[in-house]
Amino acid sequence: MSLEAQLNTDLKTAMKAHDKLTLNVVRMMKAALTNEKIKQGHDLTPDEELTVVSRELKQRKESLDEFQKGNRDDLVAGVKAEIAIVEKYAPKQLSADEITKIVTDSIAKVGATGMGDFGKVMGAVMPQVKGKADGNLVNQTVKAQLNK
Repeated sequence: MSLEAQLNTDLKTAMKAHDKLTLNVVRMMKAALTNEKIKQGHDLTPDEELTVVSRELKQRKESLDEFQKGNRDDLVAGVKAEIAIVEKYAPKQLSADEITKIVTDSIAKVGATGMGDFGKVMGAVMPQVKGKADGNLVNQTVKAQLNK
């Protein structure tokens, strides 16, 4: 089932259940997909859909961090609930060990020797982990491996 079909099904379910939070999140996801579809000028590929879902998830996680820094506990719970809903549409995230293995393999493949090769390594790693790993975690892992 495509992401759009899944969102439509979940939208109907949320409407019938009077689940306002899920309804709002699903509508935002549908709007983001529609906007991206218009921007691209064609139906989205599964990879492009994944990019949109990842962007939505990242925005919510950044909001969560800001709300926690600002001691806005009233908003933290709502954003955590939204994150849980959006995560249902995102692929399973890679563990830190899996990311480290991918980074190590990529370093060997591109022949990186130090921090000067950071861009090469990131260029090789990111397509492999796209949507499946947090970019900041990948960035930190690459830096740690190159500094060894």
